[in-house]
Amino acid sequence: EHVVQFTRREEMKVKVLCRNPQDYIRQTVSDIHRVPRNLNPALHPLEGPREYVRALNATKLDRVFAKPFVGSLAGHTDGVYCMCKHPKKLSILLSGSCDGEIRLWSLARQECLRAIPAHSGFVRGLCMNSEGSCFVSVGEDKIVKQWRYPEEQDDEQGEDYEPVSTILGKAVFLGVDHHWREPSFATCGEKVDIWDESRSEPVRSFTWGVDSITNVRFNPIEYNVLATTGSDRTVALYDVRGSTPLRKVVLSMKSNGIAWNPMEAFNFTVANEDFNLYTFDMRRLDRPLNVHMDHVGAVLDVDYSPTGREFVSGSFDKTLRIFKMNGGRSREVYHTKRMQRIFCVRWSSDATYVLSGSDETNIRLWKANASQKLGRLAPRERVALDYSRKLREKYKHHPLIRRIARHRHVPKAIYRAAKEKRIMLSARRRKLENRMRHSKPGSVEVVPERQKNIVSVVE
Repeated sequence: EHVVQFTRREEMKVKVLCRNPQDYIRQTVSDIHRVPRNLNPALHPLEGPREYVRALNATKLDRVFAKPFVGSLAGHTDGVYCMCKHPKKLSILLSGSCDGEIRLWSLARQECLRAIPAHSGFVRGLCMNSEGSCFVSVGEDKIVKQWRYPEEQDDEQGEDYEPVSTILGKAVFLGVDHHWREPSFATCGEKVDIWDESRSEPVRSFTWGVDSITNVRFNPIEYNVLATTGSDRTVALYDVRGSTPLRKVVLSMKSNGIAWNPMEAFNFTVANEDFNLYTFDMRRLDRPLNVHMDHVGAVLDVDYSPTGREFVSGSFDKTLRIFKMNGGRSREVYHTKRMQRIFCVRWSSDATYVLSGSDETNIRLWKANASQKLGRLAPRERVALDYSRKLREKYKHHPLIRRIARHRHVPKAIYRAAKEKRIMLSARRRKLENRMRHSKPGSVEVVPERQKNIVSVVE
């Protein structure tokens, strides 16, 4: 410390760094280099390399313990075509099969509670009201049936279980969804009909075009808005308070499923025949927010996590994939040797499990996080898992850790199809680059990837 004196006899202490060369310069060539050290025991000179090794081991262990399959619900005699969650009970699931049977399942016990012969032909749709007191089913027999939810104390058998009301329609119904607040539901087929639970005639009908409407979904936040997908490659928006549809977007191929984001009122995702999923903002349908690709077959269904950050999709390629809402590639892929094409998928209400219904009559229960340990965790165990997760998050961009975390084993057919798809996409990209290189500047129009499959927007 040096003391500086001013003319007014004011003193000020100035702290300066002073390094003595004798402390860090070697005396001779054979001496060891002197390195300044921080003697704080909390700061170790090898802290970074140690953390990296721990992150690498944590990533490897995460893949070692990745066993996502929990169980299978067997009992249907035909493919499982649709599923519905109970809004109040986590462990209750409804499923409809291609032979017209509806089954009520307990996920905690992994057993069937009731089998109901509901329709002749496919069960095309199932939905439950917000209180969980009744559910609605539609089938290829042109019938809409309302059922009272069976309580646990009921000992009636499935064949004695009768619907509360039966409505005979004029055309085949292809989908159904219940309003999130009011006692009404919507069906789709030749047109979109809005029904009141207490009436046998629709209170409102919407038509736009002549093709069939295959899916209908109410918005869980803006609950008077609903979206539909049609066989004419359109995705349309409706408001039940109005008398005419709002707008629709025409894609290059048909969409098979649709799901609203439960946390972002304007966003929804559609599952398309071109192997991709598209996330839209309903305020701007001319450009998707994101294109999610990894499937090698037509995507048949999609459902969001209750957190709104991820969604699950099932495909004709016999795989189940989990995507991040803002990511273009899947973070997980689930498959088994026996699982065939997946008709329907659902995410459990506690955001812990994923359900898939496939063509070989089984409903499978998967963990949303493949390496998650089920059951109660000790405090030390919870701290260790949190520390490992933070390490993986910190070092996730390191090449070796990223490669280990991203790698997934897939069946040979899917691996070959994905490889062929990559070759085709790279060939198209290379052809476009060659055309641009050998053409007049500005003569070759470059269409962004997110707009390649958008044909038009109709107001």
